[in-house]
Amino acid sequence: MKPKLLLHICCGACATEVVRRLQADCEVVGCFYNPNIAPEEEYYRRLAQVQRISALWHVLVDTGPYEHERFLAAVAGLEAEPEGGRRCEACYRLRLEAAAAQATANGCGVVASTLTIGPGKRASVINAIGREACSRRGLQFLEEDWKKKDGYRRSVELSRDLGLYRQTYCGCEFSGP
Repeated sequence: MKPKLLLHICCGACATEVVRRLQADCEVVGCFYNPNIAPEEEYYRRLAQVQRISALWHVLVDTGPYEHERFLAAVAGLEAEPEGGRRCEACYRLRLEAAAAQATANGCGVVASTLTIGPGKRASVINAIGREACSRRGLQFLEEDWKKKDGYRRSVELSRDLGLYRQTYCGCEFSGP
């Protein structure tokens, strides 16, 4: 029997290659919790792409609430930080804490995130935050840098082949399109 893994999914495009890699060895349960995304229309546009991946590849995806005010509170005072700085770390922490809590609720012993497939995302930072969030709940965090081994390139190809929307910014209004 395959281990049950909760995958925090930031968007459909990033999910493509990560889900493809994980499904061979794990029962993947997706988690779309991204209160950082603004405007709200962008949030629902990205969610629709995740739902397409869910239907195409038979991955159950739990969708968390759109809690943009919670994100703004988490990054208060960090709005002017550069991309990849302390604001992003606070954002990752908010989302990966929620993913770890959802993993516990779903009976998953392992958590992973698509966040590290982005070319501008530092896997070492994301993995450390994920490891910390999971250790408090007795969970394992699968530390990967999904952009390696042509992961990012492959995600771009799969997105194109599937006709998925690929956004031009991480999602928050402070990184803007």
